[in-house]
Amino acid sequence: MRFRHPDGSTVHLAYCTNVHPAETLDGVLAQLRDHCEPVRRRLGRDRLGIGLWLAKDAAHALVTDPAALRRLRTELDRRGLEVVTLNGFPYEGFGAAEVKYRVYKPDWADPERLDHTTALARVLAGLLPDDVIDGTISTLPLAWRTAYDDERARSTRTALRSLAERLDALEELTGRSIRVGLEPEPGCVVETTHDAIDPLTAIGHDRIGICVDTCHLASSFEDPHTALDALTAAGVPVVKSQLSAALHAEHPHLPEVREALAAFAEPRFLHQTRTATAAGLRATDDLDEALAGHALPDASPWRSHFHVPLHAAPAAPLTSTLPVLKSALTRLVGGPAPLTRHLEVETYTWQALPPELRPKGRTQLAEGIAAELTLARDLLTDLGLKELP
Repeated sequence: MRFRHPDGSTVHLAYCTNVHPAETLDGVLAQLRDHCEPVRRRLGRDRLGIGLWLAKDAAHALVTDPAALRRLRTELDRRGLEVVTLNGFPYEGFGAAEVKYRVYKPDWADPERLDHTTALARVLAGLLPDDVIDGTISTLPLAWRTAYDDERARSTRTALRSLAERLDALEELTGRSIRVGLEPEPGCVVETTHDAIDPLTAIGHDRIGICVDTCHLASSFEDPHTALDALTAAGVPVVKSQLSAALHAEHPHLPEVREALAAFAEPRFLHQTRTATAAGLRATDDLDEALAGHALPDASPWRSHFHVPLHAAPAAPLTSTLPVLKSALTRLVGGPAPLTRHLEVETYTWQALPPELRPKGRTQLAEGIAAELTLARDLLTDLGLKELP
């Protein structure tokens, strides 16, 4: 979906396909047929943006076989789909029964991460629509915080500088400009937008910036305007933003609230949980840890890294951090010029919701994704952007 900003620039809105992951190129092609095109048709649009997640094997197939890349591009065109952004955070296995800490491997100290992201950039340059020259990729925020020492930090800086050089060369070769954004996430080396400023200014290249995920922003109790003002002041580009909402519990000391939260503690994904105290942020790596005894203070609200559907907040006594998303969006695209032109709805946890909230089949999932995109569209038009055909 495309929108005209009042300054004349085009803002792209997509949804991320990691909600129906596939490890192979054939699986990606099936996604387009079984999920993405039905969402587009449900929205009544001739064209729909998708943020592709390409696992290692799918990316390798596309970057080593020009015919495979042409086939994917042809399928996108045939089904009324377009790609200007990729989700490069998960490397493989995102559809596994248990993902948890595995999603942070390989990290940016591992050469495989550089090679994979380079492959994604080359693929994206070949997938961009004919009238678009700018593409973006979100990526791991350096590494999970444990076992990250000075040596790994040096390897990471070297890798990101090499990536910037490769992206420069790619633009010279193709005329397409690809930028990569570190995506701050609770528990990682770069947990907050503030954590991103020093490493990104040290790299000092405008092709490497930040991806602001509004669920992660909220989970760490960051104020969107303060965070985005600090990024702007430091000259750190907001490459893209993922529009998502976290799980919020206003009164976690109450037994009924803990019972409601327990329904969201599940075995597949990590749900880092945070609370803001007078002494600073207190944290657990997962929701079940927070619920166990007194691992987390419960005198103040809790927020958990669980991407809940944008249009359907959990039932009381829980809610979502949709207000944080709205506040961030006002700053991202509501000003005289957009801070980013690539927005991506990313609710990958539909099948991890409590059983009674999960979509029953493809049709209900398509309805839910379409409803999320409709909400995002309405927020954008309320900010003065004009929806384009």
